[in-house]
Amino acid sequence: MTSETTTQPEPPSPPAPTGVPRELIAGARLVLWDFDGPLCRLFAPGSAERVAAELVELLDAHGRTDLLTPAERAVPDPWAVLRAVHARDPGGTLPAVLDERLADREAGAVATAMPAAYADPVIRTWTAVGARMAVTAHTSARAVAAYLATRGLTGCFGGRVHARTPAHPGPDTVRRALAASGVPPAEALAVGSLPAHHEAARAAGVPFLGVTPVEPRAHALRAAGAPVVLPSLAPLLPVLRTVSVREVGAAG
Repeated sequence: MTSETTTQPEPPSPPAPTGVPRELIAGARLVLWDFDGPLCRLFAPGSAERVAAELVELLDAHGRTDLLTPAERAVPDPWAVLRAVHARDPGGTLPAVLDERLADREAGAVATAMPAAYADPVIRTWTAVGARMAVTAHTSARAVAAYLATRGLTGCFGGRVHARTPAHPGPDTVRRALAASGVPPAEALAVGSLPAHHEAARAAGVPFLGVTPVEPRAHALRAAGAPVVLPSLAPLLPVLRTVSVREVGAAG
């Protein structure tokens, strides 16, 4: 592309409630994708709730009902259950037991995972203009790697998968990704769908782009301070087509 093309105004994009600041996209040398949400919907509807209940039952089978409050036992989020148990028993064996069970269920869900709309072409286009892709996920690395392979995206990420570990089930993956890449926080961009993703990016000093088709989640992201929230990744494609490899390289 010519320099004239890259300096023109943002081209028309699919309808969206907010625009896409071009500098947010062109200035990103490293794009940090949360997995379950921006890239795909891992669990089919109702499955996450069943997995969360299974983790609670596993905890009960080990006689440790004290590790969850009544409210936490009813949470339909298996990752929240895992984090709560880890917080109360960080040095015990049960967090690792629950992590392994959850990792098994995540890996099993990959076969029916629903790709996020436009995720594949956006990732391939962004990679083509010189940005590095990475996953920062509360999901297991096994599930992430399997999903990327099924979509033919493994090469785009080049092994840059920073996922949950038994020792670190919390939101430290953004910092780990930055440390591994050597990219300054201001030259990275985190893409997420939940306030927790925004908070992890904010704490690390990384610009954030919210993407979710679910209006209550979009409202929660805006309420948390996310400056740009899109209903899908579609508006990024016309912006990326105005970005040159030289421009992304110059960001560093």
